[in-house]
Amino acid sequence: MTRKNAFYAQSGGVTAVINATACGLIEAARQHRDRIGKVYAGRNGIIGALTEDLIDTSRESAAAIAALRHTPAGAFGSCRYKLKSLEENRREYERLIEVFEAHNIGYFFYNGGGDSADTCLKVSQLSERMGYPIQAIHVPKTVDNDLPITDNCPGFGSVAKYIAISTLEASLDVASMAKTSTKVFVLEVMGRHAGWIAAAGGLASSEDMALPIVILFPEVTFDRDRFLAKVEQMVADHGYCSVVVSEGVRGPDGRFLSDQGLRDAFGHAQLGGVAPVVASIIKENLGYKYHWGVADYLQRAARHIASKTDVEQAYAMGKAAVQFALKGHNAVMPTIERRSSKPYRWGVGMAPLKKVANVEKMMPRSFITRDGFGITNKCREYLAPLIKGEDYPPYRNGLPRYVRLKNIAVPRKLEAFEI
Repeated sequence: MTRKNAFYAQSGGVTAVINATACGLIEAARQHRDRIGKVYAGRNGIIGALTEDLIDTSRESAAAIAALRHTPAGAFGSCRYKLKSLEENRREYERLIEVFEAHNIGYFFYNGGGDSADTCLKVSQLSERMGYPIQAIHVPKTVDNDLPITDNCPGFGSVAKYIAISTLEASLDVASMAKTSTKVFVLEVMGRHAGWIAAAGGLASSEDMALPIVILFPEVTFDRDRFLAKVEQMVADHGYCSVVVSEGVRGPDGRFLSDQGLRDAFGHAQLGGVAPVVASIIKENLGYKYHWGVADYLQRAARHIASKTDVEQAYAMGKAAVQFALKGHNAVMPTIERRSSKPYRWGVGMAPLKKVANVEKMMPRSFITRDGFGITNKCREYLAPLIKGEDYPPYRNGLPRYVRLKNIAVPRKLEAFEI
């Protein structure tokens, strides 16, 4: 069998463990040099393929690649760029073929969320429609935890751990100040359509330390009066409360509370700023002193308290992607299969991209309490194993020791291409 090179790229919002996936994939590929030549990484995602801006990962030492496992963010750069259909922009696909041919690339690994799965599916169709053999494997990643079929998504467990810890610590802070100062703290978290991250805030309250926490999910329409009544009840009973609100919460009119009319590169509403909206509603109607915060990049970059489960699963997905490719699979995605919750056991499965691309997995209603402001025991059972375990990075002088790769470019062979 002719040895082919591989293309790997990171797409969409990065996570605390996406580099662990890159580590698993590159290390697995290096163990099969008889089948896979070099792994070329796209600088800034699929844009690197279109512009022939490839990174030669073979120029990195084994120690540097291993250090990716404990380094956050995207080591090769990411992007938000969605390929149009072959009919709409044939030239982009022709360009991909030109780059793949020029660099003897036969494997395509795209590490991202739902839109990335769509891109990967389109690339997989190149082989049939444009006569070039390419095996395309989508490698799952998304903090939103909204990919279908897989039990959970790499990146989510660490964000969930960060939000659960932050909600716990902030709630204790508010409790200590509530008598004469702040009575409500509002924490805004990511989640455009699915409330998985917001749900993690509910883990802060436990049997041995019950805390007054109100959660606002995208799956539950925001009812101003019911929300205010809930907050007022919490403050009356406990003297304070914390509110965890997903950026994707919608009002009765169907509009995002935080929709400012902006759109990202995928055409999605550019959200952010729902925390001050919710805080002002509380202040104007109940008069409580408040503070609010936006977890934003902090929640997805916090490798220092990443979930051990998440790190292990992220690495396993990268390794499995290579194994699937070597077995001849195409247009598929490795998945995480939950075998049991108590004790927690999981394994690796496989899903066809046609069932993954452009499909979002929402929070089941059974995971949300009847009043719409909390999580059920069923949800706790699902979430709890995903945040377990610590996998601390090495430290030096009080700071984590992360790696920055050399990212040496592969010499270009083609003419420039404008996107």
